[in-house]
Amino acid sequence: MQTLIGQIERIIYENNGFFIAALKSGEKISAHYYESNVEHLKDAAVTLKGAWEVHTQYGRTFKAESLLVNQNELFFFLNRVVKGFTKKLTAELIEKYGTEGLIDILDNDIEKLMQIKGMSAKRLSKLSAGWKQFRSMRLLGEFLAPYGVTPSLLRLIAGAMKELSNPIETIKNNPYVLMRIHGIGFKKSDEIALRMGIRSDDDRRIQAAMEYTLGEYCDQEGNSCIDRSALFAKLDQLLEFGDHERYDDALDDRLKEGSITMLPGGKLSPTRIYEAETLLISEFKRRGTTLHDPLSDDLEGFLQQHTLQLGEQQLEALKRINEGTGLLFLVGYAGTGKSTTAKALLDLLALRHEPALIMTCALSGIASQRIRERSGYQSSTIQSLLVRFEAHDTMPYKVLLIDEASMINSALFARLIAKIERDATVIIVGDDAQLPPIGAGNPLSDAIALQLAPTVMLTQIYRQSPDQAITLIANDIRQGLIPPYREKYEDFTFFPVDIPNRHALKNSLSAREFEEVTQTLSHNILAKIAEITLEHLPASREKLQAKAIREYLNAFQIISPMRGNSLGVDNLNLLLQGYFNPNPKKKIKTFKGELRLMDKVVHIKNDNLLSFTPEEFKENLEPSERRIFNGMCGLIFRIDEEEDLCFVYYPNEELIVQYRFEGISDFLSLSYALSVHKVQGMEYDTVVTVMSFSHLIMLNTKLLYTALTRAKGHCILIGESGAFEAACRRLEHSKRSTVMQELKLAKG
Repeated sequence: MQTLIGQIERIIYENNGFFIAALKSGEKISAHYYESNVEHLKDAAVTLKGAWEVHTQYGRTFKAESLLVNQNELFFFLNRVVKGFTKKLTAELIEKYGTEGLIDILDNDIEKLMQIKGMSAKRLSKLSAGWKQFRSMRLLGEFLAPYGVTPSLLRLIAGAMKELSNPIETIKNNPYVLMRIHGIGFKKSDEIALRMGIRSDDDRRIQAAMEYTLGEYCDQEGNSCIDRSALFAKLDQLLEFGDHERYDDALDDRLKEGSITMLPGGKLSPTRIYEAETLLISEFKRRGTTLHDPLSDDLEGFLQQHTLQLGEQQLEALKRINEGTGLLFLVGYAGTGKSTTAKALLDLLALRHEPALIMTCALSGIASQRIRERSGYQSSTIQSLLVRFEAHDTMPYKVLLIDEASMINSALFARLIAKIERDATVIIVGDDAQLPPIGAGNPLSDAIALQLAPTVMLTQIYRQSPDQAITLIANDIRQGLIPPYREKYEDFTFFPVDIPNRHALKNSLSAREFEEVTQTLSHNILAKIAEITLEHLPASREKLQAKAIREYLNAFQIISPMRGNSLGVDNLNLLLQGYFNPNPKKKIKTFKGELRLMDKVVHIKNDNLLSFTPEEFKENLEPSERRIFNGMCGLIFRIDEEEDLCFVYYPNEELIVQYRFEGISDFLSLSYALSVHKVQGMEYDTVVTVMSFSHLIMLNTKLLYTALTRAKGHCILIGESGAFEAACRRLEHSKRSTVMQELKLAKG
């Protein structure tokens, strides 16, 4: 083994701890480094042990088996890694206290550093926080590095386990605790566990695999129960083990401890989901059969007083509520007057209840804002309501209207219903033609199909003018019909970008030749998207310059069915960022690219973060920890490079959230382009949707219907006509397996 000593001049390539660099002497090296970010090694003097090799891309390279930083180790880490320690301060502290003495002070008596000239309480707090994070990260890193844990993964683990007194011991006892960390899952934790020496037939491995498989089938695929045989087959695929007796033993343990419940028909459900859906069945039935006193003796007079001209179906909803039903499902397709009917129902209930006792809510902030504007009654997001009344048994409302109910999964629906007063009137509004909820269950569709409570279906479309066609086109798509999409409308435009004679061309060309044709097609679609974007850019920028942030965020939205490939959300965001925000004053580099000052962003992970109300921020008050939810859309309006902090304003939630640079990409993504699932419940002035055969696996009637109905003013489709027509024909029939359905079948 040879030794090479040198100073790193620049990092040429880096990926999860592996890097290739050039030394100041000109030699190239390759090595692994897990102590901190590879970028910290720039300008560092290092000693490497390894051997020379010829790299296919970089030529003669020294491949290092080990790397040692040739300077005072504490100086290197304090100056390069720990936030707040400058070269001058670090040198002064080591000279004054010595290496071991300084470590002892930082660990046990950091207040002593207030004796240092120029030290302030604020700076000391920053140094203390940085040191604590570094110490825990380094110990955890030393433990996990031999098992293939990269720096980015290490930061994820350290952040998730920061409240544990001894995370290392916890991982040693059962490495599969890592599986519960968002972004890791079973496969990565299994890889770490096997490297740690866990046997392939270890009980902990089988139990973790069962928990993961059941969770994936439910939370990721949307089901709430599974056949035993299907569960075991999925375990075979995951573990390549095949011992069903061991699976039976693990299942029996889960059934006895109560984490899994067996349904009467033999299917299995995570107990948390089973309890949620049984509660929903019980509450829907109880509330649906509850009768309050009638509201008005003169419904006709009420309609005249409020100048309401309602259709027969809309009037049926008012009659049901007027008769005193405790729960009503109001289900309607696009353009059928759900909002008008909902407001009429609330106005009718306001004959008895003060406005303060009437609450409306929805899953997304923008849907909540929309119902507030259209109904005139107070509104909130579901999550905000649950947080606000977490310490109370019930919420203090006599009327609760739940909008966009098709988006709500079983667990969240159950939490909400459990918080509503027993004698309150509940109105559940939704459109079951939209995509089903993210997460386990399909409570709105199940409740309708199983007739658990009074339901009024709105099917008559109220077209505002002959030139407006979004609702008609959307409803054709819902039924699996190809609408007259090539005609000219005021609110709908299709720009075809096609491959002429696509099918014949595919059969006549080689795979490589046809791939080149499809790449050219993708470039042409991107060019058309860019053209449309440039047309709408001035109007969007006017809103931003006028500080109308909500209007700016909701003015123009690109939607794509998938994240990957050149027409997917990720690539579109990079393209659009260049148009909307080309010359930022400040930016944050992440492994995904850049987050820039004034970027449109979406929060992508439920978590508790420090945040302010706008008033608290203006008054420079301390932030409070609040629950910040996946799907919130906002604007980066401040980047503090001195404190390594980024601030995002979420206008629909009226919140300002503070993010640290480190790990910010775990929480934020650009939102110039969003997936169809992400925009469910949203509404935009102009929506541009990408249509491509490259997304065929995702294209169906529900997805297309949902995308089109996000447009309030103008819906633009760009792409392949054949892909659009294929989506129109592909009725979405994927049926979720749910506890609600199974229990109904068991009762007959």
